[in-house]
Amino acid sequence: MNTARTDFTPLAVLAQLLDRLDASSTSADPLQYRLLAQRVTQLLHDLQFKAEAQDGLQGLLRSSPALTLLYENLHYAEAGLCRAPLAQSVAAEVQTRQLLGRLAQGGAAPGAHQPDASPEPGTPA
Repeated sequence: MNTARTDFTPLAVLAQLLDRLDASSTSADPLQYRLLAQRVTQLLHDLQFKAEAQDGLQGLLRSSPALTLLYENLHYAEAGLCRAPLAQSVAAEVQTRQLLGRLAQGGAAPGAHQPDASPEPGTPA
């Protein structure tokens, strides 16, 4: 039986470069970053319909935060934040709903600065 093997080397190298650019304290050239992201997108698209490539792709996604983010953005319409852990996603949803509830009731967001009220209008604080 002759099965085709997928070479993940180009995608792995570009994913490492994306991770380094994202973690860098200096900003990358926007055109360079765009070209890199476009090339990675093309490689991801090429792997999309190869069933034998899915295990290798999942391994790369686990090892590269920047690749994972790009992958999620490309597949958001179908699956949302499909790579985020479920517990983390649920916790974020609950916290958001609680915050929106407090704000709707006239409460302040936690950590928000409340201005000091003057005792009387026109009186300096």
